[in-house]
Amino acid sequence: MSIHSNFIKSIMETDLETKKHHEIITRFPPEPNGFLHIGHARAIVTNFELAKSFGGKTNLRFDDTNPSKEDDIFVQNIISDIRWLGYEPDGIYYASDYFEEMYVRAVILIKKGLAYIDESSADDIKNMRGSTSIKGIESPYRNRSVEENLKLFEAMKLGQKEEGSCVLRAKIDMSSPNMNMRDPVIYRISFDHHHHRGNDWVIYPMYDFAHPIEDAIEGITHSLCSLEFEDHRPLYDWVVRETEMPKIPRQIEFGRLTIENTVMSKRYLRQLVEENKVTGWDDPRMPTLKGLRRRGYTPEAIRKFILESGLSKINSTIDSSMLDAALRDDLNQKAGRLMGVKDPLKVVITNYPENQVEQLDVELHPDIETTGTRSIPFSREIYIEQEDFVVEKPNNKYKRLYLSGEVRLFHAYFITCQNVIYKEDGTIDYLEATYDPETKSGSGFESRKPNGTIHFVEVSQAVPVTFNMFGPMVLDEEEGDIISRFKEDSWQTQHGFAEPFIISLQVEDKCQFKRLGFYCVDTLSTKENIIMNEIATLKSSK
Repeated sequence: MSIHSNFIKSIMETDLETKKHHEIITRFPPEPNGFLHIGHARAIVTNFELAKSFGGKTNLRFDDTNPSKEDDIFVQNIISDIRWLGYEPDGIYYASDYFEEMYVRAVILIKKGLAYIDESSADDIKNMRGSTSIKGIESPYRNRSVEENLKLFEAMKLGQKEEGSCVLRAKIDMSSPNMNMRDPVIYRISFDHHHHRGNDWVIYPMYDFAHPIEDAIEGITHSLCSLEFEDHRPLYDWVVRETEMPKIPRQIEFGRLTIENTVMSKRYLRQLVEENKVTGWDDPRMPTLKGLRRRGYTPEAIRKFILESGLSKINSTIDSSMLDAALRDDLNQKAGRLMGVKDPLKVVITNYPENQVEQLDVELHPDIETTGTRSIPFSREIYIEQEDFVVEKPNNKYKRLYLSGEVRLFHAYFITCQNVIYKEDGTIDYLEATYDPETKSGSGFESRKPNGTIHFVEVSQAVPVTFNMFGPMVLDEEEGDIISRFKEDSWQTQHGFAEPFIISLQVEDKCQFKRLGFYCVDTLSTKENIIMNEIATLKSSK
């Protein structure tokens, strides 16, 4: 599936037709301070697919200009996530590899009288900038000489200035209606250890200065970003122009994609991790790519969802059912069909021979012959779901088992419930039923119609399974901070059983448990302790 026509694709087509560019080069520029989430996936897919549609290139570049929050573990996981999504960058780069050139470009600004060292406090600088209704106030340091600014900037670089004692600001326009143009800070001091450059540098460029230079160095033709950076574009263009970069990239903004009841902020996700509200960045409830992968989402479904959601100039919110639909479509074509029981109720088939276990040969996927078959055991004792039985049939729409009622067991026989055995506390202990040997699946028996079809697991070879089910961690309609809105019950667990074939599945393998939904083998699962994560329910699970 290729990317649909959109306004950015049209711009690229025109730029190639007019010979403005001979090829399309895009980039995905994450900051390595957390794990990628579904929102980042949109940027990844958009950049890679647009470039690919024109035979172009896409770079992966780590925007690592803030050493206090960045770590190599995030770098490695970002690379892994991009490859899992199905993309291979044309090159992997680091903003920190360009620090030398950025410093040179900052010196160019100083020599042109377009940057100065400001020794005001951070609060004073903030107050001097004014607001959208109040003009900014020029810093008392704004008109320092070029020579003094060069000397102070070098002192900053050599570590001779304390953190917070001074910054380098661009000299643009303190009365500009665009707040980003009011002498923005472009360099600050930090003595934190850098994950990639170690202790080579103690001054670090700010994003709005570094990013356009990085794009220009790499020859990026179209720098795609979210709509929030639209007001930053004049500064982006100013930096490229005034630092005299030979190659000129173009920034283009597109609307953010929000999914209902989904946390799309890396800051909030980090908070949930750091405050131990989740088990980690790969918690199956997390919308991180690691979390989605662990839960069982497929890269094909994520790509399809993003491509079908389109690209526009406005922010949009999409119902989560659209992602679920793409996921079901993909899993329906791939996931083998098994039987599992989450809330088991034992049924004793009194007229079935004791100590006999029959093996039923069943296809693994009804539409894919190449997946082969598996063997399902059947015997005198089976498990069914608790919710698949009621003592009295409530209405004609009820299509499961009840006392004196008959149902079909998937791939097996018709059974009729004859008796209910109760515990001392009045709850059901087990059921007694009889089966009709003439009704074996595949025998062509059609003389009577049972009250529905249910799934089962044979008792003697049943494999214990922990079933994990997940709900939204937060709900959009609720108010409060992310921690107060967090749903403690968003992870539910049940202990049931599955057929023996489950043992053959490996970590991240998917299956469809009949009538229950699609499930994935959890990363913590072992042969001795099988854990299955619910990926998505069926369109109709009952």
